Amino acid sequence: MGNTGDGRAGLASLADDRALLGRTSTAERVADILRNRITDGFILPGSRLSEDSIGGALGISRNTLREAFRLLTHERLLVHELNRGVFVRVLTVDDVEDIYRVRHLIECAALRGLGDPPYPLDTLRQAVEAGRRAARDDAWRDLGTANIRFHEGIVALAGSPRTDELMRGILAELRLVFHSMDDPRHFHEPYLARNREILRALESGDAEAAERLLAAYLRDSRAQLTEGYAQQIG
Repeated sequence: MGNTGDGRAGLASLADDRALLGRTSTAERVADILRNRITDGFILPGSRLSEDSIGGALGISRNTLREAFRLLTHERLLVHELNRGVFVRVLTVDDVEDIYRVRHLIECAALRGLGDPPYPLDTLRQAVEAGRRAARDDAWRDLGTANIRFHEGIVALAGSPRTDELMRGILAELRLVFHSMDDPRHFHEPYLARNREILRALESGDAEAAERLLAAYLRDSRAQLTEGYAQQIG
């Protein structure tokens, strides 16, 4: 499974991101660029990352790039294989199960800890609308992105920058699984309506009902994704 090439297709336009580095290039900014390329599906799980190609496209030193690789390895998005190089990580089914355990703990707790309504729901509304547009346009990868933004928005209701950062890392890992699925529409489309249900419950001020809906959502999503992924990598 996965692409064992050097990721040339995903890196072809990487030079366009060079301007994002500015004059104060840092490993963190390089890591941000590569993280976005990976989680947006431009560089797929199993792809080998070429130091020469990336370093040349971004105009950065080998040491800076290696530090960026180290940061993304720590985030579990990359893996270093001795004498072979650095690759985008291919998750296991156990990884997916663990991601959903963490998601349940974080997301449900965020709703459980809400105070009195009204709640700041603009991010959730925007994510639902973006998902609706993506479904209308048959843009299933965009629908997956909108879905991710919805769940980031749920966690953001807790008002904790540290929890937001943790959730971004968890969902970035999950995107690696999404990119391996043969039929993203089959997986993503049913959950758009369920996102709307959760949003409606929060708009009505019923955080308890929203948490119940979310818990069922995550349970069903976990079962569907682990079954499909197990078949995909089997």
